[in-house]
Amino acid sequence: MTQPDPQPISVSTPRHIAIIMDGNGRWAEAQGQPRVMGHRAGVKSVRNVVALCRERQVESLTLFAFSSENWHRPEREVKLLMRLFTTVLRREVKLLKKNDVRLKIIGDVSGFDEKLQARILQAEADTAECTGMVLNIAANYGGRWDVVNAARKLTELALQGEIAVSDIDEALLDRFTSLSDQAEVDLLIRTGGEQRISNFVLWQCAYSELFFSDTLWPDFGEAALQEALDAFACRQRRFGLTSAQVAPVA
Repeated sequence: MTQPDPQPISVSTPRHIAIIMDGNGRWAEAQGQPRVMGHRAGVKSVRNVVALCRERQVESLTLFAFSSENWHRPEREVKLLMRLFTTVLRREVKLLKKNDVRLKIIGDVSGFDEKLQARILQAEADTAECTGMVLNIAANYGGRWDVVNAARKLTELALQGEIAVSDIDEALLDRFTSLSDQAEVDLLIRTGGEQRISNFVLWQCAYSELFFSDTLWPDFGEAALQEALDAFACRQRRFGLTSAQVAPVA
């Protein structure tokens, strides 16, 4: 992993925001609707937050859409989620391209059926030239999987004699993680009231500021996002330094 800047950073807008979009099912159940209706409502929040982050010149937005543990949910819900994922990829790509947003899917996409894999590749290709912002969708993703996957690739290189074991450090391992081409996560938001990170971007959020919102994801809009950004702007990011060292710079 790229070592953090030894000097404290004082910025009002994070370069990279990651969000655990929690609360879709509870939102639907509270309205007497099937859980899938909450996921569909959540798509509108995704569209809204992407636009808001783009306006605020956030460089990268990473959304936790489907974890590697979500396969254990009821079979019907999983099937509906896969269908919704396919539909969203087809419908949203034109809007992303129009707004200069590059789409990247992170996770073990080999776990999806061939049709969905093809849709993912096409969506990424269609937005490959966009430079305004990167939208990372974590699907069949886990933070531990990401680290293990990088370790496997390094092991293969070592076995092939391309690197020595002594060459392996944080920076080299980071090159093989899912988000190696982007800044580390500055702000990690979780909606829905729970206060855990659920195996999400474990490597990339080593120095992230954490913000837990009680708002369920389908209700997460501009006011809720601004609350998180305001909290971030007030944080003292020390990166291992003391408050006394940071104070003159901040």
